[in-house]
Amino acid sequence: MEPEIKIVNVVVSTQIGTDIDLEYAADILDNAEYEPEQFPGLVCRLSDPKVALLIFRSGKLNCTGAKSKEDAEIAIKKIIKELKDAGMDIIDNPEVNVQNMVATADLGIEPNLDDISTLEGTEYEPEQFPGLVYRLSDPKVVVLIFGSGKVVITGLKKKDDAYLALDKILSTLKELEEEYY
Repeated sequence: MEPEIKIVNVVVSTQIGTDIDLEYAADILDNAEYEPEQFPGLVCRLSDPKVALLIFRSGKLNCTGAKSKEDAEIAIKKIIKELKDAGMDIIDNPEVNVQNMVATADLGIEPNLDDISTLEGTEYEPEQFPGLVYRLSDPKVVVLIFGSGKVVITGLKKKDDAYLALDKILSTLKELEEEYY
């Protein structure tokens, strides 16, 4: 049975303009904070979709916390509309690029992390962190595997890579099981 993969965070970036007046933008946008002595960008939190947008003077915008690329695009469109309506020179349909996706899943088994830690690309120091860190090269992702069978996959560019990573891990676990038992 294929484990269910849940995307829990999508981080995207785009360019909405150049030389953005962040003080003015902070006045226009609801739920926006701009404290340049603490962070160089404006932080704007939306509740629907529930995301945080970071806007920088250079016009770069990062959106984090989305559950899908589509949610991130909806949030970015909302912000663009508000800034344009306020007379700011903003790019209409900027290209949105996924920088990182984080997914969770349950392997459906309780793996022996000590056995897995013998594999190349793994780090396991239970005194410091309860999960095993497994760096895959194809797809290029990092998988945290816990003794409960829960996994967190990060570094994804698309959801399909989460399935590829899980398939690899499950077949590797099967091989290990045959080797050890």
